[in-house]
Amino acid sequence: MARKKGGPNKSQAIRDLLKQKPDIAVKDVVATLADKGMKITPNLVYFIKGKMKAGKQRRKRVVRAARAATTSGNGDPVALIRDVRVLAERTGGIEKLRQLVEALAQ
Repeated sequence: MARKKGGPNKSQAIRDLLKQKPDIAVKDVVATLADKGMKITPNLVYFIKGKMKAGKQRRKRVVRAARAATTSGNGDPVALIRDVRVLAERTGGIEKLRQLVEALAQ
């Protein structure tokens, strides 16, 4: 259900509280925000915690992949594919990258 216009953003309040106290229990989050007048369910807290954790995991995965791509000089095809994909993103898409390669080949 969407929040009412002008009302508090419950998800942002949960994120702020979790950033201040990362080790706080879910029931304590619900109780703390209930004292502030927000009706929060434990399911919402678990959902927000999961989304925050997923973002951190994605960053770690990207950093690990970038590190592997830069250190692999042994002809690793997976690292080469990752490098081409990053290069395609930098050029504006795979089609533009193909056009650049064709222009260089001539």
